[in-house]
Amino acid sequence: MNEHVQAAKAAPLFNPLSPEFIRNPYPFYQQLRDNDPVHVTPFGSFLASRHAEASLVLRDKRFGKDFVARSIRRYGPDIMNEPIFRSMSHWMLQQDPPDHTRLRGLVVKAFTARRVEDMRPRIQAIVDATLDEIIPNGKMDLIEDFAFKLPVTVICDMLGIPEEHREAFYKSSREGGRLLEPVPLSKAEIAEGNAGNAVSRAYFQHLFELRRKQPGDDLTTQLLQAEEDGAKLSHEELTANIILLFGAGHETTVNLIGNGLLALYRNPEQLALLKARPELITNAIEEFLRYDSSVQLTGRVALEDIEDLGGRRIPAGETVLCLLGSANRDPAVYPDNPEQLDITRANVKPLSFGGGIHHCLGAQLARIEAEVAIGTLLRRLPELKLDDADNPDWRPTFVLRGLKRLPAHW
Repeated sequence: MNEHVQAAKAAPLFNPLSPEFIRNPYPFYQQLRDNDPVHVTPFGSFLASRHAEASLVLRDKRFGKDFVARSIRRYGPDIMNEPIFRSMSHWMLQQDPPDHTRLRGLVVKAFTARRVEDMRPRIQAIVDATLDEIIPNGKMDLIEDFAFKLPVTVICDMLGIPEEHREAFYKSSREGGRLLEPVPLSKAEIAEGNAGNAVSRAYFQHLFELRRKQPGDDLTTQLLQAEEDGAKLSHEELTANIILLFGAGHETTVNLIGNGLLALYRNPEQLALLKARPELITNAIEEFLRYDSSVQLTGRVALEDIEDLGGRRIPAGETVLCLLGSANRDPAVYPDNPEQLDITRANVKPLSFGGGIHHCLGAQLARIEAEVAIGTLLRRLPELKLDDADNPDWRPTFVLRGLKRLPAHW
Protein backbone atom coordinates (compact mmCIF):
# COMPACT_ATOMS: atom_id res chain seq x y z
CA MET A 1 0.00 0.00 0.00
CA ASN A 2 2.74 2.39 1.02
CA GLU A 3 4.66 1.78 -2.22
CA HIS A 4 1.58 2.66 -4.26
CA VAL A 5 1.08 5.90 -2.35
CA GLN A 6 4.72 6.84 -2.93
CA ALA A 7 4.49 5.97 -6.62
CA ALA A 8 1.37 8.10 -6.98
CA LYS A 9 3.12 10.99 -5.24
CA ALA A 10 6.17 10.66 -7.47
CA ALA A 11 4.15 10.96 -10.72
CA PRO A 12 3.03 14.60 -11.06
CA LEU A 13 -0.38 15.27 -12.61
CA PHE A 14 1.25 17.76 -14.96
CA ASN A 15 4.58 16.76 -16.50
CA PRO A 16 4.25 18.35 -19.94
CA LEU A 17 7.64 17.47 -21.40
CA SER A 18 7.47 13.76 -20.58
CA PRO A 19 7.18 11.50 -23.67
CA GLU A 20 3.84 10.02 -22.46
CA PHE A 21 2.36 13.48 -22.02
CA ILE A 22 3.52 14.67 -25.44
CA ARG A 23 2.25 11.50 -27.11
CA ASN A 24 -1.24 11.84 -25.57
CA PRO A 25 -1.95 14.54 -22.99
CA TYR A 26 -5.72 13.96 -22.92
CA PRO A 27 -5.96 11.26 -20.21
CA PHE A 28 -3.84 13.53 -17.95
CA TYR A 29 -6.20 16.42 -18.65
CA GLN A 30 -9.18 14.33 -17.64
CA GLN A 31 -7.51 13.52 -14.32
CA LEU A 32 -6.82 17.22 -13.74
CA ARG A 33 -10.41 18.26 -14.56
CA ASP A 34 -11.84 15.54 -12.33
CA ASN A 35 -9.45 15.77 -9.38
CA ASP A 36 -7.74 19.16 -9.27
CA PRO A 37 -9.24 21.62 -11.78
CA VAL A 38 -7.04 24.54 -10.64
CA HIS A 39 -3.83 22.64 -9.97
CA VAL A 40 -0.62 24.11 -8.51
CA THR A 41 2.29 22.95 -10.68
CA PRO A 42 5.72 21.95 -9.29
CA PHE A 43 7.13 25.24 -10.66
CA GLY A 44 4.54 27.39 -8.89
CA SER A 45 1.95 28.31 -11.54
CA PHE A 46 -1.77 27.64 -11.27
CA LEU A 47 -3.16 25.41 -14.00
CA ALA A 48 -6.79 25.81 -15.17
CA SER A 49 -7.99 22.67 -16.95
CA ARG A 50 -11.76 23.22 -17.15
CA HIS A 51 -13.45 25.35 -19.80
CA ALA A 52 -15.16 27.66 -17.29
CA GLU A 53 -11.98 28.84 -15.56
CA ALA A 54 -9.79 28.88 -18.69
CA SER A 55 -12.35 30.93 -20.61
CA LEU A 56 -12.78 33.39 -17.73
CA VAL A 57 -9.02 33.96 -17.33
CA LEU A 58 -8.61 34.65 -21.08
CA ARG A 59 -11.35 37.31 -21.08
CA ASP A 60 -11.24 38.89 -17.60
CA LYS A 61 -9.43 42.26 -17.36
CA ARG A 62 -8.13 41.31 -13.91
CA PHE A 63 -5.65 39.08 -15.74
CA GLY A 64 -2.89 40.29 -18.06
CA LYS A 65 0.46 39.27 -19.57
CA ASP A 66 2.87 41.19 -17.28
CA PHE A 67 5.70 39.56 -19.24
CA VAL A 68 8.73 41.45 -17.90
CA ALA A 69 7.80 41.17 -14.21
CA ARG A 70 6.77 37.53 -14.69
CA SER A 71 10.09 36.66 -16.36
CA ILE A 72 12.11 38.44 -13.64
CA ARG A 73 10.19 36.55 -10.93
CA ARG A 74 11.02 33.28 -12.66
CA TYR A 75 14.62 33.84 -13.80
CA GLY A 76 16.01 36.74 -11.75
CA PRO A 77 16.73 40.43 -12.47
CA ASP A 78 19.24 39.86 -15.31
CA ILE A 79 16.90 37.90 -17.58
CA MET A 80 15.91 40.94 -19.67
CA ASN A 81 19.56 41.28 -20.74
CA GLU A 82 19.06 38.10 -22.77
CA PRO A 83 18.24 39.11 -26.39
CA ILE A 84 15.50 36.51 -26.80
CA PHE A 85 13.65 37.72 -23.67
CA ARG A 86 14.10 41.36 -24.68
CA SER A 87 12.65 40.55 -28.11
CA MET A 88 9.71 38.60 -26.64
CA SER A 89 8.94 41.50 -24.27
CA HIS A 90 8.09 43.60 -27.37
CA TRP A 91 5.77 41.00 -28.95
CA MET A 92 2.20 42.22 -29.01
CA LEU A 93 1.33 38.70 -27.81
CA GLN A 94 3.14 39.47 -24.51
CA GLN A 95 1.90 43.05 -24.08
CA ASP A 96 -0.88 44.57 -22.01
CA PRO A 97 -2.87 47.70 -22.95
CA PRO A 98 -2.12 50.41 -23.93
CA ASP A 99 0.94 49.00 -25.78
CA HIS A 100 -0.95 45.91 -26.91
CA THR A 101 -3.79 48.06 -28.30
CA ARG A 102 -1.33 50.28 -30.21
CA LEU A 103 0.69 47.39 -31.69
CA ARG A 104 -2.31 45.25 -32.64
CA GLY A 105 -3.97 48.27 -34.23
CA LEU A 106 -1.03 48.53 -36.65
CA VAL A 107 -1.46 45.03 -38.10
CA VAL A 108 -5.12 44.18 -37.63
CA LYS A 109 -6.13 45.63 -41.04
CA ALA A 110 -4.07 42.96 -42.80
CA PHE A 111 -6.22 40.24 -41.19
CA THR A 112 -9.78 41.48 -41.75
CA ALA A 113 -12.29 38.83 -42.83
CA ARG A 114 -12.56 40.30 -46.33
CA ARG A 115 -8.77 40.55 -46.86
CA VAL A 116 -8.29 36.98 -45.71
CA GLU A 117 -11.15 35.63 -47.84
CA ASP A 118 -9.61 37.42 -50.85
CA MET A 119 -6.49 35.27 -50.33
CA ARG A 120 -8.40 32.02 -50.93
CA PRO A 121 -7.53 31.76 -54.68
CA ARG A 122 -3.82 32.28 -53.90
CA ILE A 123 -4.02 29.63 -51.15
CA GLN A 124 -5.72 27.21 -53.55
CA ALA A 125 -3.04 27.85 -56.20
CA ILE A 126 -0.21 27.13 -53.72
CA VAL A 127 -1.84 23.86 -52.58
CA ASP A 128 -2.43 22.73 -56.18
CA ALA A 129 1.12 23.59 -57.27
CA THR A 130 2.53 21.70 -54.25
CA LEU A 131 0.44 18.61 -55.06
CA ASP A 132 1.27 18.79 -58.79
CA GLU A 133 4.92 18.48 -57.85
CA ILE A 134 4.45 15.70 -55.28
CA ILE A 135 1.78 13.39 -56.76
CA PRO A 136 4.07 11.67 -59.32
CA ASN A 137 6.37 10.55 -56.44
CA GLY A 138 3.75 8.24 -54.91
CA LYS A 139 4.77 9.24 -51.37
CA MET A 140 5.48 12.27 -49.18
CA ASP A 141 5.93 13.55 -45.67
CA LEU A 142 2.64 15.34 -45.05
CA ILE A 143 4.35 17.79 -42.67
CA GLU A 144 7.50 18.89 -44.47
CA ASP A 145 6.38 18.40 -48.09
CA PHE A 146 2.80 19.59 -47.72
CA ALA A 147 1.59 21.23 -44.48
CA PHE A 148 4.73 23.35 -43.97
CA LYS A 149 4.99 24.84 -47.47
CA LEU A 150 1.55 26.49 -47.59
CA PRO A 151 1.54 28.73 -44.49
CA VAL A 152 5.22 29.65 -44.94
CA THR A 153 4.47 30.79 -48.51
CA VAL A 154 1.39 32.75 -47.39
CA ILE A 155 3.18 34.58 -44.55
CA CYS A 156 6.13 35.31 -46.91
CA ASP A 157 3.59 36.83 -49.33
CA MET A 158 2.03 38.92 -46.56
CA LEU A 159 5.40 40.17 -45.26
CA GLY A 160 6.77 40.88 -48.74
CA ILE A 161 9.65 38.39 -48.47
CA PRO A 162 11.05 38.07 -52.01
CA GLU A 163 10.77 34.72 -53.82
CA GLU A 164 14.57 34.35 -54.04
CA HIS A 165 14.88 34.52 -50.22
CA ARG A 166 12.28 31.88 -49.46
CA GLU A 167 14.22 28.66 -49.94
CA ALA A 168 15.94 29.22 -46.57
CA PHE A 169 12.55 29.59 -44.87
CA TYR A 170 11.22 26.37 -46.44
CA LYS A 171 14.23 24.54 -45.02
CA SER A 172 14.34 26.34 -41.66
CA SER A 173 14.14 24.37 -38.44
CA ARG A 174 10.97 24.28 -36.34
CA GLU A 175 12.70 24.11 -32.97
CA GLY A 176 11.58 27.43 -31.48
CA GLY A 177 8.54 26.05 -29.65
CA ARG A 178 10.44 25.33 -26.44
CA LEU A 179 10.57 29.08 -25.69
CA LEU A 180 6.83 29.02 -24.98
CA GLU A 181 6.85 26.03 -22.63
CA PRO A 182 5.68 26.45 -19.01
CA VAL A 183 8.77 24.58 -17.75
CA PRO A 184 11.65 27.06 -17.15
CA LEU A 185 14.37 27.17 -19.82
CA SER A 186 17.92 26.00 -19.10
CA LYS A 187 20.91 28.29 -19.78
CA ALA A 188 21.68 26.22 -22.90
CA GLU A 189 18.10 26.63 -24.17
CA ILE A 190 18.24 30.41 -23.59
CA ALA A 191 21.55 30.53 -25.51
CA GLU A 192 19.90 28.58 -28.36
CA GLY A 193 16.98 31.02 -28.34
CA ASN A 194 19.40 33.96 -28.51
CA ALA A 195 21.20 32.39 -31.50
CA GLY A 196 17.92 31.82 -33.39
CA ASN A 197 16.80 35.36 -32.59
CA ALA A 198 20.10 36.79 -33.92
CA VAL A 199 19.64 34.96 -37.25
CA SER A 200 16.04 36.23 -37.57
CA ARG A 201 17.01 39.80 -36.67
CA ALA A 202 19.83 39.80 -39.24
CA TYR A 203 17.50 38.63 -42.01
CA PHE A 204 14.70 41.08 -41.18
CA GLN A 205 17.15 44.04 -41.00
CA HIS A 206 18.09 43.10 -44.57
CA LEU A 207 14.39 42.97 -45.55
CA PHE A 208 13.75 46.39 -43.93
CA GLU A 209 16.54 47.95 -46.03
CA LEU A 210 15.07 46.37 -49.16
CA ARG A 211 11.54 47.60 -48.40
CA ARG A 212 12.75 51.11 -47.56
CA LYS A 213 14.24 51.29 -51.05
CA GLN A 214 11.41 49.38 -52.76
CA PRO A 215 8.17 49.79 -50.77
CA GLY A 216 5.51 47.17 -51.52
CA ASP A 217 1.87 46.43 -50.71
CA ASP A 218 2.85 44.27 -47.73
CA LEU A 219 2.88 44.23 -43.94
CA THR A 220 6.61 44.96 -43.65
CA THR A 221 6.27 48.19 -45.68
CA GLN A 222 3.20 49.13 -43.64
CA LEU A 223 5.05 48.61 -40.34
CA LEU A 224 8.17 50.46 -41.57
CA GLN A 225 5.94 53.48 -42.21
CA ALA A 226 4.63 53.20 -38.65
CA GLU A 227 8.24 53.04 -37.41
CA GLU A 228 9.03 56.30 -39.24
CA ASP A 229 6.14 57.83 -37.32
CA GLY A 230 8.06 57.10 -34.10
CA ALA A 231 5.02 57.56 -31.84
CA LYS A 232 3.53 54.38 -33.30
CA LEU A 233 6.37 51.85 -33.35
CA SER A 234 9.98 51.74 -32.16
CA HIS A 235 12.63 49.89 -34.16
CA GLU A 236 12.87 47.16 -31.50
CA GLU A 237 9.08 46.71 -31.60
CA LEU A 238 9.15 46.56 -35.40
CA THR A 239 11.81 43.83 -35.44
CA ALA A 240 10.27 41.78 -32.63
CA ASN A 241 6.76 41.85 -34.08
CA ILE A 242 7.83 40.96 -37.62
CA ILE A 243 9.62 37.92 -36.11
CA LEU A 244 6.46 37.12 -34.14
CA LEU A 245 4.21 37.45 -37.22
CA PHE A 246 6.48 35.19 -39.23
CA GLY A 247 6.54 32.48 -36.54
CA ALA A 248 2.89 32.72 -35.54
CA GLY A 249 1.91 32.96 -39.21
CA HIS A 250 2.93 29.42 -40.01
CA GLU A 251 3.74 27.42 -36.86
CA THR A 252 0.19 26.77 -35.64
CA THR A 253 -1.23 26.23 -39.15
CA VAL A 254 1.33 23.51 -39.92
CA ASN A 255 0.19 21.77 -36.73
CA LEU A 256 -3.52 22.28 -37.44
CA ILE A 257 -3.16 20.62 -40.87
CA GLY A 258 -0.95 17.80 -39.53
CA ASN A 259 -3.01 17.08 -36.39
CA GLY A 260 -6.24 17.29 -38.39
CA LEU A 261 -5.02 14.78 -41.01
CA LEU A 262 -3.75 12.39 -38.33
CA ALA A 263 -7.11 12.57 -36.50
CA LEU A 264 -9.00 11.87 -39.75
CA TYR A 265 -6.89 8.89 -40.79
CA ARG A 266 -7.12 7.44 -37.27
CA ASN A 267 -10.93 7.66 -37.57
CA PRO A 268 -11.69 6.00 -40.92
CA GLU A 269 -15.46 6.47 -40.67
CA GLN A 270 -14.96 10.25 -40.26
CA LEU A 271 -12.52 10.24 -43.19
CA ALA A 272 -15.06 8.41 -45.36
CA LEU A 273 -17.80 10.85 -44.30
CA LEU A 274 -15.70 13.91 -45.21
CA LYS A 275 -14.79 12.41 -48.59
CA ALA A 276 -18.47 11.70 -49.26
CA ARG A 277 -19.61 15.12 -48.00
CA PRO A 278 -16.83 17.65 -48.74
CA GLU A 279 -19.16 20.50 -47.71
CA LEU A 280 -18.51 19.43 -44.09
CA ILE A 281 -14.92 20.73 -44.29
CA THR A 282 -15.62 24.07 -42.52
CA ASN A 283 -17.17 22.34 -39.51
CA ALA A 284 -14.50 19.63 -39.65
CA ILE A 285 -11.75 22.26 -39.18
CA GLU A 286 -13.48 23.53 -36.01
CA GLU A 287 -13.66 19.95 -34.76
CA PHE A 288 -9.95 19.35 -35.54
CA LEU A 289 -9.15 22.50 -33.54
CA ARG A 290 -11.23 21.23 -30.64
CA TYR A 291 -10.11 17.61 -30.78
CA ASP A 292 -6.32 18.10 -30.93
CA SER A 293 -5.44 21.78 -30.69
CA SER A 294 -2.17 22.98 -32.22
CA VAL A 295 -1.83 25.36 -29.23
CA GLN A 296 -2.37 23.53 -25.96
CA LEU A 297 -1.75 26.25 -23.40
CA THR A 298 -1.63 30.00 -22.88
CA GLY A 299 -0.88 31.96 -19.72
CA ARG A 300 -2.00 35.08 -17.88
CA VAL A 301 -0.92 36.81 -14.66
CA ALA A 302 -3.35 37.93 -11.94
CA LEU A 303 -3.12 41.75 -11.89
CA GLU A 304 -4.93 41.81 -8.52
CA ASP A 305 -5.88 39.26 -5.86
CA ILE A 306 -8.53 36.88 -7.24
CA GLU A 307 -10.53 35.51 -4.33
CA ASP A 308 -11.98 32.46 -6.07
CA LEU A 309 -10.95 30.75 -9.28
CA GLY A 310 -12.32 27.22 -9.31
CA GLY A 311 -12.08 27.10 -5.51
CA ARG A 312 -8.60 28.61 -5.21
CA ARG A 313 -7.39 32.06 -4.23
CA ILE A 314 -4.94 33.50 -6.77
CA PRO A 315 -2.69 36.21 -5.27
CA ALA A 316 -1.73 39.19 -7.46
CA GLY A 317 1.37 38.46 -9.54
CA GLU A 318 0.76 34.70 -9.79
CA THR A 319 0.58 33.01 -13.20
CA VAL A 320 -2.48 31.05 -14.34
CA LEU A 321 -1.87 28.66 -17.25
CA CYS A 322 -5.00 27.86 -19.27
CA LEU A 323 -5.01 24.34 -20.72
CA LEU A 324 -6.80 25.00 -24.01
CA GLY A 325 -6.54 21.38 -25.11
CA SER A 326 -8.25 20.28 -21.90
CA ALA A 327 -10.96 22.97 -22.01
CA ASN A 328 -11.78 21.85 -25.56
CA ARG A 329 -12.68 18.38 -24.28
CA ASP A 330 -14.53 19.48 -21.15
CA PRO A 331 -17.78 17.44 -20.93
CA ALA A 332 -19.46 20.45 -19.26
CA VAL A 333 -19.32 22.18 -22.67
CA TYR A 334 -19.20 19.14 -24.99
CA PRO A 335 -21.41 16.58 -23.22
CA ASP A 336 -21.66 14.29 -26.25
CA ASN A 337 -18.50 12.10 -26.31
CA PRO A 338 -15.89 14.89 -26.09
CA GLU A 339 -13.08 12.33 -26.51
CA GLN A 340 -14.45 11.32 -29.94
CA LEU A 341 -13.77 13.03 -33.27
CA ASP A 342 -17.11 14.05 -34.81
CA ILE A 343 -16.93 16.34 -37.85
CA THR A 344 -20.73 16.85 -37.70
CA ARG A 345 -20.64 18.08 -34.07
CA ALA A 346 -22.85 21.15 -33.57
CA ASN A 347 -21.79 24.39 -31.83
CA VAL A 348 -18.06 23.72 -31.80
CA LYS A 349 -16.36 26.84 -30.42
CA PRO A 350 -12.83 25.76 -29.50
CA LEU A 351 -10.58 27.91 -27.33
CA SER A 352 -7.63 26.98 -29.57
CA PHE A 353 -7.10 30.57 -30.76
CA GLY A 354 -7.26 31.99 -27.24
CA GLY A 355 -9.77 34.63 -26.23
CA GLY A 356 -10.26 38.21 -25.12
CA ILE A 357 -7.94 40.93 -26.42
CA HIS A 358 -5.27 38.37 -27.36
CA HIS A 359 -7.56 36.25 -29.55
CA CYS A 360 -5.33 35.12 -32.45
CA LEU A 361 -5.18 37.71 -35.24
CA GLY A 362 -4.64 35.04 -37.88
CA ALA A 363 -7.39 32.65 -36.74
CA GLN A 364 -9.50 33.03 -39.89
CA LEU A 365 -6.45 32.78 -42.15
CA ALA A 366 -5.37 29.53 -40.44
CA ARG A 367 -8.89 28.12 -40.84
CA ILE A 368 -8.99 28.89 -44.57
CA GLU A 369 -5.48 27.49 -45.14
CA ALA A 370 -6.41 24.25 -43.37
CA GLU A 371 -9.77 24.04 -45.16
CA VAL A 372 -8.20 24.39 -48.61
CA ALA A 373 -5.21 22.15 -47.80
CA ILE A 374 -7.14 19.24 -46.30
CA GLY A 375 -10.13 19.51 -48.67
CA THR A 376 -7.87 19.54 -51.76
CA LEU A 377 -5.69 16.69 -50.51
CA LEU A 378 -8.72 14.41 -49.95
CA ARG A 379 -10.12 15.28 -53.38
CA ARG A 380 -6.88 14.84 -55.32
CA LEU A 381 -5.38 11.90 -53.40
CA PRO A 382 -8.39 9.79 -52.33
CA GLU A 383 -6.16 6.67 -52.06
CA LEU A 384 -3.65 8.30 -49.68
CA LYS A 385 -2.69 6.16 -46.66
CA LEU A 386 -0.49 6.97 -43.68
CA ASP A 387 2.58 4.77 -43.27
CA ASP A 388 2.07 4.49 -39.50
CA ALA A 389 -0.95 6.23 -37.98
CA ASP A 390 -0.51 4.42 -34.65
CA ASN A 391 2.99 5.65 -33.76
CA PRO A 392 3.38 9.17 -35.14
CA ASP A 393 6.52 11.14 -34.43
CA TRP A 394 5.54 14.10 -32.22
CA ARG A 395 7.70 17.17 -31.77
CA PRO A 396 9.19 17.30 -28.23
CA THR A 397 7.21 20.43 -27.35
CA PHE A 398 3.91 20.62 -25.52
CA VAL A 399 2.51 24.17 -25.93
CA LEU A 400 2.79 23.98 -29.72
CA ARG A 401 1.48 20.47 -30.31
CA GLY A 402 2.43 19.03 -33.65
CA LEU A 403 4.13 16.27 -35.57
CA LYS A 404 7.77 16.14 -36.69
CA ARG A 405 6.79 14.08 -39.70
CA LEU A 406 3.82 12.15 -41.05
CA PRO A 407 4.88 9.86 -43.94
CA ALA A 408 2.17 8.82 -46.40
CA HIS A 409 1.87 6.97 -49.71
CA TRP A 410 -0.73 6.34 -52.46
